Amino acid sequence: MSQTPVRIYHNRRCSKSRAACQLVAQSGVPAEIIDYLETPPSRDELRVLLRQLGMPAADLVRRGEAVFRQLYAGRTLGEDEWLDALVAHPILIERPIVVRGDRAVVGRPPEKVLELLQAE
Repeated sequence: MSQTPVRIYHNRRCSKSRAACQLVAQSGVPAEIIDYLETPPSRDELRVLLRQLGMPAADLVRRGEAVFRQLYAGRTLGEDEWLDALVAHPILIERPIVVRGDRAVVGRPPEKVLELLQAE
């Protein structure tokens, strides 16, 4: 596997996120790990991530979170409104997100991370 580094948007309380970090570590690929709850991505960073993921903001929303049920359940929001929600409530961002070069994956299941690591 190539040594192009990866960036992992990580939540240490999430088992899938921990599994993704472990897969990257086992691969020997250098990684920058960002605890996105402590250092959330900006609106512009989210736009870049979504482009790399190839998905709209609505698909990055964790619908099982309490804040989603309280504030957003049953609502129809546009792209900019979802971006506002993700910036205001980073807990809503699906995790982990692993970025390598100009591509990114949501590591659910964690095997998607392996696909990204082997894609080079």
